[in-house]
Amino acid sequence: MPVLQIAGVSKRFFGFSALSGVDLTVEAGEVHALVGENGAGKSTLMKILAGVDQADEGTIELEGRPVSFAHPAAAYAAGISTVFQEFTLLPERTVAQNIYLGREPRRRGVVSASLMNRRAAELLESMGVHGIHPADRVGALSVAQQQIVEIAKALSYEPRVISMDEPTAALAEHEVDLLYGIIRRLADRGVAVLYVSHRLREIFDLCDRITVLKDGALVATTDSSAITEDELVRLMVGRSLSTVFPARGDGDAPGEVVLQLDGCGNGSVDAIDLTVRAGEIVGLAGLQGAGRTEVLEGISGAVPFSRGRMRLDGAELTSGTPARAIRAGVAHLTEDRKGTGLALGQTILDNALSVTRAVRRTPRAGGGAAQASGGAALASGGSGRVARLTALLDDLELAARGPDQEVRYLSGGNQQKVVLAKWLLTEPRVILLDEPTRGIDVGAKLAVYTVIRRLAAAGLAIVLVSSELPELIGMADRILVLHEGRIAAELPGGSDEESIARAASGLPIGEAVA
Repeated sequence: MPVLQIAGVSKRFFGFSALSGVDLTVEAGEVHALVGENGAGKSTLMKILAGVDQADEGTIELEGRPVSFAHPAAAYAAGISTVFQEFTLLPERTVAQNIYLGREPRRRGVVSASLMNRRAAELLESMGVHGIHPADRVGALSVAQQQIVEIAKALSYEPRVISMDEPTAALAEHEVDLLYGIIRRLADRGVAVLYVSHRLREIFDLCDRITVLKDGALVATTDSSAITEDELVRLMVGRSLSTVFPARGDGDAPGEVVLQLDGCGNGSVDAIDLTVRAGEIVGLAGLQGAGRTEVLEGISGAVPFSRGRMRLDGAELTSGTPARAIRAGVAHLTEDRKGTGLALGQTILDNALSVTRAVRRTPRAGGGAAQASGGAALASGGSGRVARLTALLDDLELAARGPDQEVRYLSGGNQQKVVLAKWLLTEPRVILLDEPTRGIDVGAKLAVYTVIRRLAAAGLAIVLVSSELPELIGMADRILVLHEGRIAAELPGGSDEESIARAASGLPIGEAVA
């Protein structure tokens, strides 16, 4: 008998069908993937299981018993825990306090900190977690460690089913391995895991079966061993995996050098030599902490280089402040789209105009081509910034009801397009992209890749940081691999993952990774 059985579940919002007659079964000890594009219905189904929303039709059975949840506490009490993508932790409280928030163990009616810490330590140990202590302040932990605390909090309810929404979205490759171990331990203990992720490699590495949703309806459920990545993408988005990375156009050879770094360094990186030409995409690979983000921060002035030399279009570029870099023609899309890239409570218009309002550009001779968006979207002969923005958003194919819509209501892919629009309005010569597709689905990734390819074709110099090696391999013309703050290797675009992994681990190309 399945631990969880969902039959004919439907949900409508204001007449819109978010789910339509979905069936799903999850067995004890199974890791079951739930995949689909943004808007496919995954989050709605998870919210119904979590008691956040209630189904309009259909039934849910837990170990053969019909259940329905009017609120999240009922779902937890029944044996279903959910780990959402957005953390619910209180940063100023300890690990133990977060895990048992509102359920603190008591002795003689008084909260017992020692008992709470002991239970938290036992829980973390049972997960195979080391290096996180019950008395640690959550705000001082890394993102990966906070994710583990979220999972520990969910497991403290002793669930029979745990559902996870993009649990690796903010994790580096080596941190993903730690999460894999935790999930496999759960499965070995008989816990059923419902796993939502846009990363195909995780789906095939970790999951026993896969259920595909599209437009709120069930497309298929299959064993992961019975389907290829290409077939899965076709079920999800209606097109082949081979089309995910747009091909470079004929005659799009890189042009003159736009950005050049010679011996640049600061407290995090050293001896960075980097050249990016007009129309070229240079990828930066490496493990978490290797210095990829720090190189971008040095170029953009967020964490300035203290040594070395930078040139932009042949002119000296002093590493100073972000405002100085922006005026010179550098755009920096940070990896935390929601935290540092957007003001979620503000409109598309306000977000897109935020940089140009804050920083007035100094015109450059022959500078940064208005053609950067791929057409007239950035042309200077329009009726001002709003007109240029409207044309640019059309050019980016933003799916929104209008520029007055708050960005929090957009999908991840469309939010990223707003971030791109914000920076394209500055008419940059160089675009620094840090994890530009993190947390967005396969179809949205294709749209972002298409925009990036068009920007390169328009003559922009692009530096791309990504933790997903297929993304670097499919998009970059050259790949620089960093190890412990230095460039360890330069590889051509299309190189194999093994060679990149060797260089990232500090090994010569050709030696096996331990």
